[in-house]
Amino acid sequence: MVKDKTAHIIMPVKDSMQTAEEAIRAIVASGHSLTVYDDNSTQETAERLDALSQELGIRVIHIGQLTDTPSPNYRWVLCQAQQECIAEDKHLVIVESDVIVKKDTIDRLLTAILSKTTGIVAAVTTDANGKIIFPYEYAQRIKTDGVCKKRLSFCCTLLTLGFLRAYDFGQLDPTKNWYDVFLSHKSVQLGFDNILQVSNPVLHKPHSSRPWKQLKYTNPLLYYWRKLTQGRDKI
Repeated sequence: MVKDKTAHIIMPVKDSMQTAEEAIRAIVASGHSLTVYDDNSTQETAERLDALSQELGIRVIHIGQLTDTPSPNYRWVLCQAQQECIAEDKHLVIVESDVIVKKDTIDRLLTAILSKTTGIVAAVTTDANGKIIFPYEYAQRIKTDGVCKKRLSFCCTLLTLGFLRAYDFGQLDPTKNWYDVFLSHKSVQLGFDNILQVSNPVLHKPHSSRPWKQLKYTNPLLYYWRKLTQGRDKI
C-alpha cells in the first residue's frame, strides 16, 4: 500500500458494515492508506473493522474507547484529523462510508488544488447509473469543474492544509451533528475558493450508515418531525 505523502484520508463509520467495507476496499484498491473512525458501532462492526485492519493495513480508531460523547462524533473526528494533518503538513480527505471511490478519485482531488487559495475540493456524487444525485442535484446542469459558491458535502472531499491552518475546528458548535454546510461557507468567508469536480464522480449510497435518514425521501413529514422533536440531524 502506498503511504500518502500529501494527504491524510479518513472515513467515519457507523455500522452498515456491508457498504462500509465496500467503501474501505475501494480506497485501499486505489493505492491509498486510510484511517477509519468507528463511531460507537456495534461490537460486530468493531470486530469486523479490526479484522480488516489486519487484512488491509488500515488504521482503525474506536472512538468509544477515547470519548464518552454519543454518536455522531463528527466534530471529534474533524478536530483529531485536523491536528494530525497540521502536524504532518498534509491535506485532509474525507470519504464517507456510503461512498465508493474509483482508482483515480483521490489523486484527482489532489491535482485540483490550483493554488494557496483553494480551500475545499469535492467530487460529485452519482447513483449507479451515473446520474448526479444528493447532495449535488444542483450540479446536474454544470458541465465543467470550477469554483462553487454553493454548499459542498463531505461525501468525498478534500480540505486543503491552508484551510485547515486558517480555521480551528475546535470552534465548531458542539450542539450540531454535521459541519459540511458550515465549513464550506466558512472556507469562502476566509477567502478560499471551493471547487466542485463534476468530472470526478463517485458512487453514493445515501445514508446507508444511518437508515432512519432514508425517511427524508420516503416519508419527509416523519423525517422532519423526528428532526425537530428528537433533535436529530442538526446542521
